[in-house]
Amino acid sequence: MRALLLRSEAGPAALLLVLCLQLGAGNAQEDTTWEVLTMDLQVQQTVRAGEEVPVTLKVQTQMKECMVIKSYLISSSPLEGPSHNYKFTGCLCDDYPRTFFWDIQSNSTVRIAAVVDIVQELNICPEDRAVVPIKGNRFHTFETLQVLS
Repeated sequence: MRALLLRSEAGPAALLLVLCLQLGAGNAQEDTTWEVLTMDLQVQQTVRAGEEVPVTLKVQTQMKECMVIKSYLISSSPLEGPSHNYKFTGCLCDDYPRTFFWDIQSNSTVRIAAVVDIVQELNICPEDRAVVPIKGNRFHTFETLQVLS
């Protein structure tokens, strides 16, 4: 009889323990979703025609593995300036975010896209331990540069 009492007392405690573990596991699964890349594109909103404008792109990852990235700008109309067509290659790790800079000029309002491709390239990341995602190896973000006459 005593064994039955012990089991009936352990039953609710065991159910409570299982419930807590299930809730904890559900929260743990939500907290472990990482973003492959986050991008922050900074462009001055308005400029005069022909004025040189700095463009800054900050790229970060929450992935534990490093990856080789190439970043560049594309636009809805041709850009001018000393560095508008520069393509940068670098190693991106969770503890080493990257910032890229361009100087551009335009004589008309233009939509600018900063593009980051995750690529396979040797001798960029330490010990060549970079990864490439199975899906989604191209990321982009847009800004509009309003050019005043």
